[in-house]
Formats: sequence, C-alpha cells, structure tokens
Amino acid sequence: MTAPSEQGFRSGFACFVGRPNAGKSTLTNALVGTKVAITSSKPQTTRTVVRGIVHRPDAQLVLVDTPGLHRPRTLLGERLNDLVTATWSEVDVVAVCFPADQRIGPGDRHLVTELAKTRKGPRFAVATKTDLVSRERLVEHLGEIAELGRETGTDWAEVVPVSAVSGEQVGLLTDLLVAQLPEGPPLYPDGELTDTPEEAIVADLIREAALEGVRDELPHSIAVVVEEMGLRRDRPEGKPLLDVHANLFVERQSQKGIVIGHQGSRLREVGTTARRSIEAMLGTPVYLDLRVKVAKDWQRDPRQLRRLGF
Repeated sequence: MTAPSEQGFRSGFACFVGRPNAGKSTLTNALVGTKVAITSSKPQTTRTVVRGIVHRPDAQLVLVDTPGLHRPRTLLGERLNDLVTATWSEVDVVAVCFPADQRIGPGDRHLVTELAKTRKGPRFAVATKTDLVSRERLVEHLGEIAELGRETGTDWAEVVPVSAVSGEQVGLLTDLLVAQLPEGPPLYPDGELTDTPEEAIVADLIREAALEGVRDELPHSIAVVVEEMGLRRDRPEGKPLLDVHANLFVERQSQKGIVIGHQGSRLREVGTTARRSIEAMLGTPVYLDLRVKVAKDWQRDPRQLRRLGF
C-alpha cells in the first residue's frame, strides 16, 4: 500500500536525444538547475550517459543525457550510437531536440526514423535555442518538425519550444515530462543531482576546458582519464585540498603539441579553467596535475577504447 505522502507522486526517466550540438546538455542543466553535463560549441561533447535529477514535491524526474546520434566514422562513434539507442528503449519518455537556428536535415530524419523503429512509448519534439531566432523563423521551424513527424509516421505527444539560456518554457517542459512518468516513490535520495561518479565528472570538466578554442579536427581525438583523486593527507582541519592527477590522451604527436601550446601555455590555461570548474562543482579547493600522452588512433582500437573507458 502506498504511503499517503507518496500518493500521486511520480518518478521515472526521460531522455534527450538529437544530433550533435542540438542543445541537449544545456537543456539538461537548465531543468536540473545546476551543471551536471558538460557543454561546448564543439559537436560530440557528450560521450557518456549523464543522469541529472530534478526534485519536486510531486515528482522526481531523472534526465538521461546522451551523445549525439551521428554517422559513425570510428569504432568509438559506433559505440556512442549504440549507447543512444540502448538508452531510448529503456526510458519512460524520449524528447528529440531540434535546434531552432538550424534547418531540419538528413541527420534529424535518420534519428527520428530509427526512433520510430525501436520505440513505442511517448515521443516529444523540443525546439531548442529559441532565443537565437525570430518569431517568424520559430513558426517555420515548428512547421518543419510537424512535417518531419508526418513523413516518418511519428505522432508527437508534445511539441515544445524552449530556450535553456533564457529559461523560457523550461518549467512547462518539466511539467509535461513529469506528466508522462508512472506513479511511484523517489528513485534517488533528496538533494542528489546526478549519479555520475565524481571521477567521471572531473574528467568531463577537464575535457570541456581542453575543447575550448582548439582546432576542428582535435575534439574527437581528446580523451581524459583521472588516474588518481583524493583528499591530501595531513591538511589542517577546515582546509581540505583535493589532489587530482589526470592524463589527456590524443591520437598523434602533432596533436600533443597543440594541446600543450607554446612552452606549456595552453595546458596551463586548460588547467586553470578546469580547476575552477571542479572547485565550483565539488566545493573543495583542488590541486590539478595534467599530463598529455599519445594513444595512437585510440578511437579505432578496441583495446585502447577499453583502457580509456569506452
């Protein structure tokens, strides 16, 4: 028998999917109210499934952020796509993100077609980045989404325009997603915002810092592994220091030079940016030690992929 306080309480999982750089991670962070997924202007920033948890008096909504579905050119790309399709078959509702500042293209059509084959539950269409376009363009974009639904035989349960940056309609989207969840008790303790291990969050924040301002061909080649992480011993009480030792892996020697920069200037910049982000996320002062190593063609090598956690 359900306890009185849990009557009508809903809990479950929702998943944002879309092609790379469709605004999925930014939207996840907006709904949770804090940063749980890394964001970048570079496509394919997200490589793992990040769960962000929205706590409400009437519900607990667990958001599953996924990598962008894309045409894979490497073994890593194939594994990321497998992760997406496995995720959307397991959640209560899937929301497909279509950035309003871009036309609906073959990548969107492919994704929605694949979704129609493997998913029978409710599907939302979310028009993201509405703050970047005029009202006229948004109306046109919503028409394109409706047309894509007709072409692929997809019956959108909801079509919701949102801006994660301005917050417009973020609350409405949360309400609509919650309405699709089954009744049940909370799945996570109150106050927990993500179930991603701290080492994985730290690795992502370092990678996010490393992606800023690098050349177009480099983002896909960077992987980060936290080798060691822990509070330093013998520190005065009330003055903790978290030691983080991490390796940035690239595929070629020439890329190593780009990441390190002239006399180490770029790596220092990455370290400073990442350290601030880690301190803000974990609330503890951080000593960050970064090394850059070459793992030749790791995106195509099953053994290297396993070693790097994929």
